[in-house]
Amino acid sequence: MKSIATLTMNPTIDVAYEVESVFHTRKMRTSGECYAPGGGGINVARVFVRLGGNARCIYLSGGPTGPALDGLVDLHQLVRMRIAIREPTRLSTAVYERESGREYRFVPPGPTVAPDEWQQCLDRIGQLECDYLVASGSLPPGVPADFYARAAEIARARDIGVVLDSSGEALREGLAGGGLLLIKPSLGEFRQLVGRELEAPEEVGEEALAIVERGQAEMVAVTMGHRGAVLASKEGTLHLPAIDVEAKSAVGAGDSFLAAMVHALARDWDAVDAFRFGMAAGSAAVLTPGTNLAYPPDIERLFASVPSG
Repeated sequence: MKSIATLTMNPTIDVAYEVESVFHTRKMRTSGECYAPGGGGINVARVFVRLGGNARCIYLSGGPTGPALDGLVDLHQLVRMRIAIREPTRLSTAVYERESGREYRFVPPGPTVAPDEWQQCLDRIGQLECDYLVASGSLPPGVPADFYARAAEIARARDIGVVLDSSGEALREGLAGGGLLLIKPSLGEFRQLVGRELEAPEEVGEEALAIVERGQAEMVAVTMGHRGAVLASKEGTLHLPAIDVEAKSAVGAGDSFLAAMVHALARDWDAVDAFRFGMAAGSAAVLTPGTNLAYPPDIERLFASVPSG
């Protein structure tokens, strides 16, 4: 089994509550209070470790909320490489309204990171010993848009395969550097990347394959919610339908997908089976409330129902 390191430039303390109904102005008494370490890379590491893999987390942490994040990371028994920053770690909140079955999510932009702080992240990458680096999540204020491209260049020089899951300019600039192993945008993020309103899976596959043919990434997996997901690789494109499950929370579905797909690749599975395993994990995450992410028994059960293409 190959090992991974994850990079989370904008981690968060994920807070989840349930309320009967959402009203303005009035106090709403909550239940099911839950706190978890979050942010793309940390979420990926949580699921990767649940599946039996080894993951090391590089992340930023600071201010009065920083120690709380560190403690939550330790509770999940993740090996951490914490980089101290001056400004406080952000808190993101998900509120589930029982009456309607709707979930409301509040996500701040995160702390402003100084140049000496984000440079320490690049320095850590230059010291890594692992097989894959999974860089996942948004870039906080102060971090240059080409940061992921810089990180990928350092990792590739150490023969580390780079997986990128981000959006906007961070994704665009990361792809511009080329040579990535895998990217995993959502449909909305992919539309923003290519600059047009893609609708049909065939259109998504065509644009994804173009990225592969340009040598920017070996694999492109686009998650499309209830429409399923599309994979592009040197073998061509594949669209698989969504798995029919009862949704409880969308938090971490994409991260669970990515963790499972990378875990399968780390076990030397081919791209299609790794993609199928990722789809099972994304659906498994939707089954769990709040910030629980995907669990292996659900992933294995749902994997059996994913068509082989």
